[in-house]
Amino acid sequence: MAVRILGLVGSLRAGSHNRQLAEAAAKHAPEGVELAVYEGLAEVPFYNEDLDVEGSVPEAAARLREAAGAADALLLFSPEYNGTMPAVLKNAIDWLSRPYGAGAVSGKPVVVVGTAFGQYGGVWAQDEARKAVGIAGGTVLEDVKLSIPNSIGRFSETHPADDAEVVEQVTEVLRKLAAAVEPSAA
Repeated sequence: MAVRILGLVGSLRAGSHNRQLAEAAAKHAPEGVELAVYEGLAEVPFYNEDLDVEGSVPEAAARLREAAGAADALLLFSPEYNGTMPAVLKNAIDWLSRPYGAGAVSGKPVVVVGTAFGQYGGVWAQDEARKAVGIAGGTVLEDVKLSIPNSIGRFSETHPADDAEVVEQVTEVLRKLAAAVEPSAA
């Protein structure tokens, strides 16, 4: 049985380079690994404890929790917005952190990667995402990182799925993430 990884993309823009990076990872996932890129983060309401009531959790949030709960691991793709992660990614982490101590991300291996326009590839945002998802209960693989700088130039005419170096890098990230999954889940 394949290791199931859920990909969450922190950019809602149709032409997002991080979405393209997620597509490249899904396309080139190594044998025995399935990466499903989640659709629907834009529909998840901002986290509000008043909405998070058993039996009446908003449908979009319940679907996100269900998808994360069914996954063996999570791979977050984060651009950098004003030096930190985008609100849509933080909101997803907040929903997945609840109920406290038993959220859909609890104990699951998580890796954060991404690409950004700047010279460091969005490392500040990725560090913030690692911090938040770790506090939320995820088991962050701190030593598995991929930050691709100059996304606008690098991917202006080449999709990440067609960039041999990027394909090699995302494939290695997926291998390491899959290896962190409990053998019983694989």
